[in-house]
Amino acid sequence: MLEEIKKGLLSGLGAVFLTKDKIERITRTMVDEAKISKDDAHNLKEELYKTGEREWSELEDMFTGIIKKIMQGLDLCSRKEMAELQKRVEELEKRDRTAAE
Repeated sequence: MLEEIKKGLLSGLGAVFLTKDKIERITRTMVDEAKISKDDAHNLKEELYKTGEREWSELEDMFTGIIKKIMQGLDLCSRKEMAELQKRVEELEKRDRTAAE
């Protein structure tokens, strides 16, 4: 029964979108209605928290990859590249001043 409830919550709501408060309310209601024990509720909460954190991390990685591809497609300069170019310009200006003296 617990496994079916867990699968239903994960697939129906998506663990990544379940807030800690929402998980607390759902499991408290289940315990109050005697659908699951307090131990099972605790285990379910912990598993949902972990699953949500893992899915959130995967979602962040996916968005980061998408954003990187978009930035490459736009052919924009990254901060690192901009800093390198700034350093080169400063070195060239320094050389130019030295040569002018």
